[in-house]
Amino acid sequence: MRVVIAEDQALLREGLTRLFQDGGHQVVSTLRDAQELLATVAREQPDLTVVDIRMPPTFTDEGARAARTIKEQHPGVGVLVLSQHIETAHAVNLVALGGFGYLLKDRVLEVGEFLATAERVAAGGSALDPMVVGNLVAPVDHGPVGRLSERERGVLELMAQGLTNAAIANRLVVSERTVEAHIRHILTKLDITDSEDGHRRVLAVLAYLGAAHHT
Repeated sequence: MRVVIAEDQALLREGLTRLFQDGGHQVVSTLRDAQELLATVAREQPDLTVVDIRMPPTFTDEGARAARTIKEQHPGVGVLVLSQHIETAHAVNLVALGGFGYLLKDRVLEVGEFLATAERVAAGGSALDPMVVGNLVAPVDHGPVGRLSERERGVLELMAQGLTNAAIANRLVVSERTVEAHIRHILTKLDITDSEDGHRRVLAVLAYLGAAHHT
């Protein structure tokens, strides 16, 4: 996996570089701000770009804006956004993009899980930090989401984190067949019909996050 890292904190930037290299991946470029990021991605065509959500010069949302532009201009490049704090607006706005992940920086310390998440995003999967999802989760008693059982909301929360059916089954200590049944019920209750583009799972997560975000 070829990786570009954009992170203004030198120690974290160097730590991420070493982490990926020790994991057998190639870090092709590291940057301290977002100004050269788009040009670097266009030149290097990495499998994954790791972006701090707040970088110079304003330390507001440079990383989030760069992430969206990268996905628009290079949809095949995975983007993993790192944040010091939970910022749900960016998470909700970007979660629909394939090959996108949003993690709190503390997750970097969980090296094995972090690398697995990065590899999943690079392969076109998605990932949301459990703390981000947890912040979005709220009792939703109106609309389609209100029809879900407690177990179904739990399954949907794990889906929002980017877990596969097998991973959800392992986490809940149930069979994959049981998880598949829960997901069928979830999609039905959320009024998400069959579609040829195969994005029903993403639509379900968006319906859930959107409803929780606006309560």
